[in-house]
Amino acid sequence: MSSYSRPIESSEQALYDHFLQWVDREPPEALIQRFKSLFIDGGAYSDREISTALAQVVCSGSADEEFRFVVNRCCHILINRWQARSQFQPAVLDLIALFDQVQARPTSGGLYRSRSTRRLQDLVVDFTSTEQCLTLRRLARVLSEQLEPNRSDSQDLGMLIPRYPYLYEHCLLNDDSVSEQKSTVRKLQAERQRQFEVDLSRYVTSMVRRSPAMSPTAAAIAAPTVQNPTLLGDRALGGALKHYLGRVDGSNTYRDLAQGFMTRSQHTPSYRVFKNDLFEYITSSVDGDYGARQFSNQLYQQLRVASPENDDRRLSDFLVVRTCSQLLNFLVVESPQNPRHFVFMDLITNLGPVVTAGLLLKIVLICRKVKPYLERRLSILFNHYESCEQATVQWLVQVLETMNLALCLHFGNIDLSFIR
Repeated sequence: MSSYSRPIESSEQALYDHFLQWVDREPPEALIQRFKSLFIDGGAYSDREISTALAQVVCSGSADEEFRFVVNRCCHILINRWQARSQFQPAVLDLIALFDQVQARPTSGGLYRSRSTRRLQDLVVDFTSTEQCLTLRRLARVLSEQLEPNRSDSQDLGMLIPRYPYLYEHCLLNDDSVSEQKSTVRKLQAERQRQFEVDLSRYVTSMVRRSPAMSPTAAAIAAPTVQNPTLLGDRALGGALKHYLGRVDGSNTYRDLAQGFMTRSQHTPSYRVFKNDLFEYITSSVDGDYGARQFSNQLYQQLRVASPENDDRRLSDFLVVRTCSQLLNFLVVESPQNPRHFVFMDLITNLGPVVTAGLLLKIVLICRKVKPYLERRLSILFNHYESCEQATVQWLVQVLETMNLALCLHFGNIDLSFIR
């Protein structure tokens, strides 16, 4: 019988149980050395049973596809525990940095190394190019920013990922993410979102206290200047806050408009009428000259061909979600496989990031179920331009910053209504 006949699933579980056992017994430094010895160095490991389990995994027929999931879960077993304790968080960066040390096995030499060791080295090299390793490196960027905040990041757009918690689930997770990974990312997302709301509230309060309308005496005792938590200039941030919190049509806020639309939709006689009303709802925020040139006609055609077989039926929640999802495809981007975004670029160029983000906000306010879908559309663009210098994609930076603000104000726990 082959020495690799043991079911691969039990070999994988042996690796997981091994790290689960030691993560509560050893300090991070020792565990990182264990991980390095087992996966990176590929030499003799202190626990022969675990070495055998790893050999069974790497020499299995499914290793090319399955190994990345195994090493990824082992990483996240450690990360999940360390992330919960602030003194251990730097170890997460050290663990992920191990993969920067990985080099391809020389074509010559190493003839006396075992077949499983040579195979392991090849698989680890392959892992460094996988989506799983990419998400680990993005996680490292988020954590490094958390440990040492630095506004003068590398010029790559990807270095800005810590700033956008609403992208975390889509940039730091994938369909194959394990439970430990999801737990880590969602905790980080909640922490970062909460911190942004606190920083924004402090900044706005500071700005109000130092406003020209205050008396010299009051201004003198106002809170010290608080740093703008966004990458928008002070004037741009102030304009965006007033836009999203104020009255966009002279009498209604974004929330008012959305609530009015949803109330009317309850009495909509058919899906066709709903689509016509939705067209009016969206285009009411678009400059008439711009809409008349091309956008309004494109939007109308998108809605006209949306599920025409249901035009005479009563409106349903399913139809609302489906229609709003299709609109976000049209307005932002369709998919990673088809990342064209001409309409989005045209909106930003002609309407600016604040109004463009407002259009998207109007959709998610009437159908909150598509908020994750919008975040996914934006993450597709973020990933698409991730390696570009920030200076070359400032339009995207401005939209991401503005969208972060709009979502925070309408879906977060912050209340800045006093600035209206």
